[in-house]
Amino acid sequence: MTKDNFTFAVVGILLGFIGGYMMHEVMVARQPPRLTPELRAQIVADPNAGGGAMQGAAPQGDPAAGPAAGNGPAMAEVQQLQAALEQNPNDADVIRRLADLNFDIQNWPRAQQLYVRYLELRPGDPNVMTDLGISFRESKQYDQALEQFDKAQAIDPQHWQAYYNEVVVLAFDLKRFDEADRSLAKLQELQPGNPNVARLAEAVAKSRGGAGA
Repeated sequence: MTKDNFTFAVVGILLGFIGGYMMHEVMVARQPPRLTPELRAQIVADPNAGGGAMQGAAPQGDPAAGPAAGNGPAMAEVQQLQAALEQNPNDADVIRRLADLNFDIQNWPRAQQLYVRYLELRPGDPNVMTDLGISFRESKQYDQALEQFDKAQAIDPQHWQAYYNEVVVLAFDLKRFDEADRSLAKLQELQPGNPNVARLAEAVAKSRGGAGA
C-alpha cells in the first residue's frame, strides 16, 4: 500500500513537550497508517491476541502471531495473512503487511525483523527503509536509524521523509545540531511549503536554544 498523505494532526510546539511532540511528528513523516480502523480497534482492545507464531517467537500483541478465535473481517485478515505466510514464508507482500501492522502497534523489534526480511526479498524500497529507520529510532538504535535514512536518500534523493526523520534523530536524540541543520536545509529545499517542515525547523531551533542555555 502506498503512503502519500498525512493522517495525524501536528501538536503545538512547546519546549517542555518537545519529546512527545517529536514522537508524534515522526509518526506523521512516515505517511498514513496501514491499519484498517477495525483491525486497529481489535488489536488495541486485545493486545494479547495470539496463538502460534511465525518462525521466531513473536512478542505479545504481534499481529503476525495466530489471532485468537473471533469473528469479523479484521481478525479474518490477520488470519489470512498468517496462513498465507505459513504456505509461503518468502511472500514479500505478506511480510510487508505484517511489518506494517507491527509498526502501527509500535511493536518495534518485530517490525524491524519483518522489514529487514522484506528488504532481503525486495531490496531498494526507500519507504520501507524509512519505516525501518523509524523503528530503529523508537528502539533507541540511532546509528542504525541514520543508516537506513541515508540508504533511502541514496536511492531516492527526493524522498523527503527520510530527511525529515534524519533531522529528528540528529537534533532531538543525538543533539548533533550542525548535522541536523544540513539535513534540515535539504528538507526545506524539497518541501518549501510544507507547514510540518516549518514546525520541525522551529522545534529544532528551540531545542538548540535549550541545549545551549
